[in-house]
Amino acid sequence: MSAVAAPVQEEGQSYGQLVWRQFCRNRLSLGALVVIGLLALVALAADLLAGDKPYYLEYEGKSYYPVFRQYAIHLGLADWPPELKRQRNLKKRKADKAIFPPVPYGPGEIQLADKYQPPGAEHWLGTDRLGRDVLSGLIHGSRYALTIGLVSMGISLVIGLALGALAGYFGGWVDLILSRFFELWAAIPSFFLILTAAAFFPPSLFFVMVIIGFTSWVGIARLARSQFLQVRSFDYVSAARSLGCSNGRIMLVHILPNAIAPVLIPAAFGVAGAILAESGLSFLGIGVPAEAVTWGSLLAGARSNAAAWWLVVVPGLAIFVTVTMYNLLGDGLRDALDPKMKDRS
Repeated sequence: MSAVAAPVQEEGQSYGQLVWRQFCRNRLSLGALVVIGLLALVALAADLLAGDKPYYLEYEGKSYYPVFRQYAIHLGLADWPPELKRQRNLKKRKADKAIFPPVPYGPGEIQLADKYQPPGAEHWLGTDRLGRDVLSGLIHGSRYALTIGLVSMGISLVIGLALGALAGYFGGWVDLILSRFFELWAAIPSFFLILTAAAFFPPSLFFVMVIIGFTSWVGIARLARSQFLQVRSFDYVSAARSLGCSNGRIMLVHILPNAIAPVLIPAAFGVAGAILAESGLSFLGIGVPAEAVTWGSLLAGARSNAAAWWLVVVPGLAIFVTVTMYNLLGDGLRDALDPKMKDRS
């Protein structure tokens, strides 16, 4: 794969400023970045938007803030007080006063009497086969989608950069062996490799992220290799080598910062691919714990009732929009790093 050339830097502008200016010219990609940012905010504020824990609870003359305490519990900074720990569902507690989120249902809250309810005033986007609120599952499922996409692509980025850097910097027999390994790994169908690996591990989101990360690094490795092959011939690399800098220092300090920008393009596309892979695994019920409410597991609920159209439309639309936004972001990065797009409006 040929290297992606960087835009020409103009006088008075840093490289980052030039790339950002080029990126902002692409309105679709800029809008996609805004949508991804909003999705990240929804994921961070999921407990504030949907959940069975109230913002404020007044009970027996004492005041509690369960939602905010829950964030502290997630970070390992606090624990539930004994009087609240004994009650899993705070909505059933006879409180003097309670203020709940706009969607007062937890993502895993089962209400069999309300199963397959269509969208309405009580459940804005309906319920699934267990009576779980779809909107709450959609909001909390954004955490899984973003986490799995970013972490798995982070793993792919580390592996791809490391192997591509070794192949491109040292060349010779190292490049020959690693290039053949890249070709061999690329010949294996990724999704079937994920299914095979998931069958050997217990259901765990951690294993899903690791498996997806270990099966999607080849494109990054090939691009990193081409970038290192190009940059290693520059004069400042030769100067660093003549000054006695070690190979590790040259690769990390002198070459990597100047070669990593084009590698971010397949990384953006890879996040979208990882979200699709996780949704497919959740839909098939493989690798993801049964209690985890993800967009793919919501979509899988439609198999039990073909009339529950909202279980197809809602999570399917969320997956489609998120994947499209990351693809548009990748397009924007590609155009911003392309010198041919420099003078286009």
